[in-house]
This record gives sequence, C-alpha cells and structure tokens, in this order.
Amino acid sequence: MLYDKDIREPLFDFLEAYYGKIRILEEKQMGRSRADIVMVLPSSVVGIEIKSDADTYARLQRQVKDYNQYFDYNYVVAGSSHAMHIEEHVPEWWGIITVEQVDGEADFYILRKPKENPGVSQKKKLSLLWRPELAHIQELNRLPKYRQRSKQFVMEKILLSVPGDILREQVSQELFERDYTRIEEIIREYKKR
Repeated sequence: MLYDKDIREPLFDFLEAYYGKIRILEEKQMGRSRADIVMVLPSSVVGIEIKSDADTYARLQRQVKDYNQYFDYNYVVAGSSHAMHIEEHVPEWWGIITVEQVDGEADFYILRKPKENPGVSQKKKLSLLWRPELAHIQELNRLPKYRQRSKQFVMEKILLSVPGDILREQVSQELFERDYTRIEEIIREYKKR
C-alpha cells in the first residue's frame, strides 16, 4: 500500500523526467480545496491531485470542480487500489497517472494524457499570483500601475489588455521565479513604492 508521503518525491522525479523544465508548488489553496501539487510548465499551469491507496473519493467531486477553475491541465495520480475505477471519477480531459509499488519503489504509468481544460477561468488562475507578481505583469505589458486599486481590479485590467497566449507564459514565468524565502521582503518593497 502506497501513502501520499511515499508518492510525492518519486512523482516529482517522474514528472521532471517526463516534462523537462518544471517547477513544483505544493499544497496551494484554490477555492474551497487545496491542490496537492501545482506543476508549472513554461506556458501552462497543471493541477495534480493525489489519491493514494489510503484515500477515498469522498471529496473528489468538489476538488475536481475547483481544479477545473484554476488550472490549464489537470492530473489525478491514483494508487493501484483506485486504478480500475479512477476514470469514472474525473472528467475525460483529466490526465491519469497510476502508481504502484514495484520492488519497494513507486512505479508510475501515464494511463491517460491530459487534454486542455475547457473550464479554466483565467481570472481564477491569475488569483494564484501575489500582488507584486501581478505588478510585474502590468509592467511587462506597459499597463498603468493602479497602485491604489484592488487585486481584483488589476486582474480585470490585465485580462482585458494582455492576449491569452502571452498571459499564459507570463503567469508561468512569475510562478517559476517565485521566491518563498523573500516573500515578506518583496511585499514590503511593493507596498513602499
């Protein structure tokens, strides 16, 4: 039986070998759920839900709804106890990775590749960014600073002004560059300006 803790680190290695350049963010709040893993690719953001052998499907319906709003693509990583039925519990555009224990190691197999999520909300995805990251996107696109305006207002202006394909890459770039060790300093600097 594989638990979440047995899956995570080997999964990161598997994803890096499969995709190349990635950044992993763990336990990201989105709506009423928490994404187990957010995988940042050069031009998209991927939500990954882990269903280990010890998990149930009790919260999965709500989680799927939240993931579908925030991420360009989604995966479920299912332990072997879920492998036969996981397709019944996630939309057809979700990718499925199965994991089982082979010779004491987690072994991964892509059962189904993800398709682009038709329900992603670019506004919800933008909300994953911190205010200084949004300010950098404003600067890159020569938008007014809107310093006294709310985060929601700024996101609306970005969505109206920046073409979708450019914005996708810029959001990914901001998440690639995110520095959790400097967040307090970055926010303090942003507020001073």
